[in-house]
Amino acid sequence: MKNISRTVWILSLISLFTDTASEMLYPIMPIYLKSIGFSIVLIGILEGVAEATAGLSKGYFGKRSDLTGKRLPFIQIGYTLSAISKPMMALFVYPLWIFFARTIDRMGKGIRTGARDALLSEEATPQTKGKIFGFHRSMDTIGAVLGPSLALAYLHFYPHHYKTLFFIAFLPGLLAIAASFFLKEKKETIAIEKKANSFFSFLHYWKTSPVMYRKVVIGLLAFTLFNSSDVFLLLKTKESGLSDTVVIGIYIFYNLVYALFAYPLGIFADKIGLKKMFVIGVGIFSLVYFGMGFNQNLVVFIGLFTLYGIYAAATEGISKAWISNISDKKDIATAIGTYSAFQSICTMLASSIAGLIWYQFGANVTFLLTGFASILILFYFVFMTQEKK
Repeated sequence: MKNISRTVWILSLISLFTDTASEMLYPIMPIYLKSIGFSIVLIGILEGVAEATAGLSKGYFGKRSDLTGKRLPFIQIGYTLSAISKPMMALFVYPLWIFFARTIDRMGKGIRTGARDALLSEEATPQTKGKIFGFHRSMDTIGAVLGPSLALAYLHFYPHHYKTLFFIAFLPGLLAIAASFFLKEKKETIAIEKKANSFFSFLHYWKTSPVMYRKVVIGLLAFTLFNSSDVFLLLKTKESGLSDTVVIGIYIFYNLVYALFAYPLGIFADKIGLKKMFVIGVGIFSLVYFGMGFNQNLVVFIGLFTLYGIYAAATEGISKAWISNISDKKDIATAIGTYSAFQSICTMLASSIAGLIWYQFGANVTFLLTGFASILILFYFVFMTQEKK
């Protein structure tokens, strides 16, 4: 744990608590919404609006963090909004209120992301970025193991008591808020030119950003367009005849693998290079999707989800660490926020595209096309993001 500072520990614990709360509700959210009268279409619109809000606000508030030279207020406000949104969804069942509560949750994520990742970057050197971001992702993903596990245990004893679970999820959210008050603002963080900026002003950063930043982000966004929601992977396992309990168990297992590998792979990435690690991750991703296209066997599914967890560990935190290394120090929150904003839009498109292909041509074609596309993107990263000597 050498070089893991107090600030990194606190930020990681905050993410662990928050993800525990969010993932506790993830398996039951569609079920709960249907139980209070939401149609599948309305659920889709709700999630689309929520994710769009999160994505666009990441860019804006990342820019605001750099403009003001502040990180802590954005982190505290962001995590607070996400925490209070949990019980809000259980208080009233009116669609407009549910939309408001879900948007508050995603807005909180948008407010905190750029500032938090910039603060993580400030706690690392270029040689330890993979380690620091990997450690944070590992702690964050432990929450994705604890949350669904706690939800399954609770529902085993109290089936269909969904509302109570939203109030229970508020408790780890409170722990996240409390932990955020142990953070300290870095005095050396320098505010850049202070001027009024519109909600979309972060888009101007694209024009002034380093060439390598644009090359890397173009590749990352292209990859995102073919990287649809994990729901499709779980749906494939469900269609193969596995029970709901086994499917959720596989999802928890995937997150456990992710949590266990994120930190050591972050350390390894610092040794071999962040780009190489990311390319290895994309290669593993393509193997998983080719395997999903042909498999019906439970044991093989477990193996594929093991690889999928390793892929996530090799790419999720590494991509932000890579971006922070090729961006100016004063623009890190803006750089990560801008990428995250575009990524959210591409994520929505990816799931829509995958859904259409699945509907028209079936699951196998969906996974095979994604596998082929990821190989092309792998070659893009190898040849188009080379540093000039």
